[in-house]
Amino acid sequence: MTALCALAPLNRDSGTMLGKRRIRGGRSPIRTVLYMAMMSAIQHNPVMKRFYQSLVNAGKHKKVALTACMRKMMTILNAMVRDDCLWQEA
Repeated sequence: MTALCALAPLNRDSGTMLGKRRIRGGRSPIRTVLYMAMMSAIQHNPVMKRFYQSLVNAGKHKKVALTACMRKMMTILNAMVRDDCLWQEA
């Protein structure tokens, strides 16, 4: 599901060369919606805010941390649809 939304990091390796992992392809409208939702979530949702801050405190760039949060949100939304349940802060 994350590759469909272009949130999965893809390798740029060739032979012995190890390139950077980047997100690319997928459906950009979904990625745009997730980006805007995550910008709001890291300000107002305590779960996402803690996850984002832990990534930034671990030394990740803010854009990388934001993308990781978007991927986490996509996983949570997918599980919510699968289990037919509402958001719970657990």
